[in-house]
Amino acid sequence: MTGTGGAGSSGGGERGSRDHAGPAADGRDDPAAYHGALAAHQGAKDPPGWLAALAATAARMDVAGTLRPPAGGGRPSAVLLLFADGPAGPDLLFIQRSEGLRQHPGQPAFPGGAIEESDAGPAEAALREAAEEAGVDPAAVEVLGTLPELFIARSGFRVVPVIAWWRRPGPVSPVDPREVTAVERIRLADLADPACRVTVRHPSGRTGPGFRIGRMLIWGFTASLVDRLLALGGWEIPWDTAVVQDLPAAGTPAGGPPAAGGPAQPGPGTQDRPIR
Repeated sequence: MTGTGGAGSSGGGERGSRDHAGPAADGRDDPAAYHGALAAHQGAKDPPGWLAALAATAARMDVAGTLRPPAGGGRPSAVLLLFADGPAGPDLLFIQRSEGLRQHPGQPAFPGGAIEESDAGPAEAALREAAEEAGVDPAAVEVLGTLPELFIARSGFRVVPVIAWWRRPGPVSPVDPREVTAVERIRLADLADPACRVTVRHPSGRTGPGFRIGRMLIWGFTASLVDRLLALGGWEIPWDTAVVQDLPAAGTPAGGPPAAGGPAQPGPGTQDRPIR
């Protein structure tokens, strides 16, 4: 995580009011601007039922082990779990952090960062950071809720994951290559595909879930969060935990060769079932 998130509403369960307002009536003074705003508003997609159900379930999930925040200490922060209706089915937005960063260099992650004093809360922080890191327009995003606060012991961040729906997806790319080297929308079907799942082994001997999508290896806190989301959504498919990917002794990998079998073939998403 590198900073804080974008403009939006604060705390858990809030929604960005701009997505509901529609074009302003006084926009009729400029017909071209008015009709452009009207087309954009009408092109927005409401959150699907499966995502609303996931947000409600995830808000009540149990937090155990090393992910449970300590009684005190740590820096408050937030990450954005941005779901969208992609061309080949529902997807989730990830960034690839620069190798030159002090915190979590080279790691795939969700957009997000520390909550600053100027932020109204976790949702605003996560949205602002998504704008700063990946160029996401906060006005095109609807916040559905938050997960319980989690803890990253390695960096001392107390993290509130914010679940959101990308009502009007737009182009995304690294805003500052010194912080982010890549931005990817990854299909939920690929994340759930057993051929893309591995057990990641840290040089310390610790192990955890991992996801190899193309040349991106998702591991650590981000992979643990994806693993929980798949289980909570009922989309987890049995996979071979004996397939182990070792991390190098120094630094963290930005990627590697594709996993055997490759991603699952595209399948259409639905309002009731995001992946097949």
